[in-house]
Amino acid sequence: MSADHDHHHGHSHSHAPANFNAAFAIGIGLNIAFVAIEAFYGWKVNSLALLADAGHNLSDVIGLALAWGGAVAGKLTPDHRYTYGRKRASIVAAFVNAVLLLVAMGSLGWEAVLRLQSPEPAEGVTMMAVAGVGIVINAATALLFLRGSEHDLNLRGAYLHMTADALVSAGVVVAGGLALWLGWAWIDPVVSLLIAAVIVWGTWGLFKQSLHLLFDGVPDSVDLAAVDTLLAALPGVARVHDLHVWAMGTTDIALTAHLVMPDGGADDAFLQHTTTQLHDRFGIDHVTLQAMRVPFNPGCRS
Repeated sequence: MSADHDHHHGHSHSHAPANFNAAFAIGIGLNIAFVAIEAFYGWKVNSLALLADAGHNLSDVIGLALAWGGAVAGKLTPDHRYTYGRKRASIVAAFVNAVLLLVAMGSLGWEAVLRLQSPEPAEGVTMMAVAGVGIVINAATALLFLRGSEHDLNLRGAYLHMTADALVSAGVVVAGGLALWLGWAWIDPVVSLLIAAVIVWGTWGLFKQSLHLLFDGVPDSVDLAAVDTLLAALPGVARVHDLHVWAMGTTDIALTAHLVMPDGGADDAFLQHTTTQLHDRFGIDHVTLQAMRVPFNPGCRS
């Protein structure tokens, strides 16, 4: 016997991703404009910090485009070729976004180490002015995704990426100010190294989490032992076999399990009650239960 609970109920639930198309479009537009401004002034005053930040902001445009693609693909209707739709695209986008950020920070760090060996005088005023604009643009873009970042790993990737950038721009402002005030040429690479370290520390969690979900890991929000206990305690259930919990996308969780019920009893009311409990306690929307009197297949883990 198998129960796959009502799709309408499952996918209208509060974790379902809202439509962030406008947020992505505005974010990408603002950032492309800012990359052009920053690259021009970086080239004009020969400021490595500004040029590096422009390159880094260009990686954001790519990151935002990836996250947008992941969000759009995740909403595609399932068909006979992709029975889950393409929800996993959002996990892949979150993963690629994290990798991009780590690579961008690695190259920024490398550049900073090279600069420390031969510091150049910095154009403090230009650095501060351009990076000041960067703080505003990146913080505004990050705020567009704040609402979605709590429930959706893909949107969290976009939010972290933009917050990281606001930090980078703030660091460039501080470096420009200190270079103006004290004439320290070395402050620019030192500040960029500090920023890179902070961003890598923040991104590592996103990288690990998205990699975990790519390999069908149990989502962090689900306690598998508690799910097992809940199912085993149901009336008539002797044992639970072949329990699997995985993420179909960054907001949808699926579960399959075999319930050994020697006296039967897995009627519609039983299945509906179980499905509701799994949804309410663990946010699992896509439930498939197979009841059997005799365990003919213990499955992967018994």
